[in-house]
Amino acid sequence: MEAPPAAGWADLLADGRLPRFALICLGVWLNAADSLVTATIMPSVGAELGGYGYFSWATAGFLVGAILAGASAGRLSQLIGLGSATALAGLVTVVGCVMSAAAPDVGIFLAGRLVQGLGSGWISGFAMVAIALLFPERHLARVFAAVSGVWGVATLLGPLVGGLFAQGGDWRGVFWLFAAQALAFSAAAPFLLTGSTKTAGGPGVPWLQLGVLGLGVSAIAVADITHGAVLSLGLAAVGLAVLVLVLRIDDRARVRLLPHKAGDLATICGSGYAAMFALTAASMGFAIYGPPILQKLAGLSPLWAGYAIGAESLAWTVAALAVAGASGVWDARWVRIGALSVPVSLVILAWAMPSVSLVWVLVGGALLGAAFGWSWSFMSRRLMAALSDEDRAIGSSAITAVRQTGAAAGAAISGAAANLAGFSAGLTVESARTAAVWVFAAVLPLALAGAWAAFRMTGRAEVARA
Repeated sequence: MEAPPAAGWADLLADGRLPRFALICLGVWLNAADSLVTATIMPSVGAELGGYGYFSWATAGFLVGAILAGASAGRLSQLIGLGSATALAGLVTVVGCVMSAAAPDVGIFLAGRLVQGLGSGWISGFAMVAIALLFPERHLARVFAAVSGVWGVATLLGPLVGGLFAQGGDWRGVFWLFAAQALAFSAAAPFLLTGSTKTAGGPGVPWLQLGVLGLGVSAIAVADITHGAVLSLGLAAVGLAVLVLVLRIDDRARVRLLPHKAGDLATICGSGYAAMFALTAASMGFAIYGPPILQKLAGLSPLWAGYAIGAESLAWTVAALAVAGASGVWDARWVRIGALSVPVSLVILAWAMPSVSLVWVLVGGALLGAAFGWSWSFMSRRLMAALSDEDRAIGSSAITAVRQTGAAAGAAISGAAANLAGFSAGLTVESARTAAVWVFAAVLPLALAGAWAAFRMTGRAEVARA
């Protein structure tokens, strides 16, 4: 009997898989880097176009578009074919980048970010579908580790690239750069993502769930700019309740947005998605508000503030690659270690940022990044292994959608906390110091909930049964 091929890196890239793998990594790069590129350029954008009260909307608006697109990616890949859908997504990203690059005011700039989110959300969702459909199961752990590493590198270089352009006085140039990359991605996709054809007749698109999802995320985003603590917290709570409603609607729908039992915390699928949502939401404050706070309190330039925030991304990449070969009981252990590291890192950052203890800021940021590097690939693999063949396309793309929904919710909640601390009135030493506590404290309950869900996913949770 012939022995099965070794599931190493050489085998992963053999048999024509290298070009597909490279395209998927480019798609992950575009989504991750573009989502956080505004972290270091927003002070420059605000100075030129105004809109300090909309600081987090540059990220939250991007993520609203990415959520709606990513959530529909699995169905669209079935309807029009993976290669064609991915090429179209690249062109949408190009349009959004051009809008932000040429924006005469903050409104057009933010609209461009929304369109970029749509394109990037589809790109990332289709990349997850491609992994599920075009790579053998023996390679999934390494593919997800590589994707996690690329995400870490992208979230490191994205803010750094933004910082370089901002320091050079040309923040618009960063969007022209991303437009060129998205155009190249779009041109290559139809040739490389072959082997998955459209489904005749198709199951349709879950428009009702997408519409309700948009309302929930929008409510959370509006909480970001609402004056008054009661109204802001109320809108955020309503938004989160609407997101739960999406799960209820989807579970009874003929055309589903999410896999079977995605809202059931007793299943691997449900607890896994819950952990991904909550842990991602808890992590967003550092990437969005870390750079402007450090620029104001520590006197760092945009570039050096980007380097400081880059500790998170660098640690993410190093941790992901370090544990890529883990198996057996250690895949569950790394999920739990990573999940517990998120609330610990938030406590460190809430203490270190206001007093500008840069060493501890770097420690807290690195621990936050390592938390995802240790856990994300194993969470993704465990969740994907629990999906039925029927749910594989929508379930794999939903990993991205759930992550981006959490990111949008976390960006908006941190933004609401920052604005209630005085950030929307202008970037001052006092508002920066107060916001430096609350952007982390406000999401600490989410981090704890995410850790609980991760423990459940790796413990008593079961595979969903239709």
